[in-house]
Amino acid sequence: MKRENLKDQYRINEQIRAKEVRLVGENVEQGVYSIFEARKIAESLSLDLIEISPSAVPPVCRALDYQKFIYQQKKRQKEMKANSVKIVIKEIRFGPQTDDHDYDFKLKHAKNFLSEGAKVKAYVFFKGRSILFKEQGEKLLLRFAVDLEDYGKVEQMPALEGKKMIIMLGSKKSIK
Repeated sequence: MKRENLKDQYRINEQIRAKEVRLVGENVEQGVYSIFEARKIAESLSLDLIEISPSAVPPVCRALDYQKFIYQQKKRQKEMKANSVKIVIKEIRFGPQTDDHDYDFKLKHAKNFLSEGAKVKAYVFFKGRSILFKEQGEKLLLRFAVDLEDYGKVEQMPALEGKKMIIMLGSKKSIK
């Protein structure tokens, strides 16, 4: 399906509707030509006329082998995808009355996540009447943020969203 989208994205040869086009490319005298002249020039070089920028006035066309052009576009898209940064978000859940041992255990995991370059989304989940302990949940999350100061920075302060109080921490480690 993606293959079809890439091929449908560019008009070639007879599909180009403009009366005049700006012709660019290798082995071609660059300039503005009528569509018939541009097609003739591309045909004489055994190349296709490909509309690169249809929104320009006049539209920009390139004399190039169409299959080679599609191959280069796919290759460029693949490189861009490989170079893009993937952000990983790890979640850590607390209760409003989390014990010190559980807190330390989760803190250790959060340190590992942040040192690996991931973001940490820590939240306190309030069940039933425990929503009355909002202050305790906020204190817990702020303590968590202070304990992780060396590993990450707070991106979002504690905020109540429904039955969860959420804090977001980003890694201080620069992503390569």
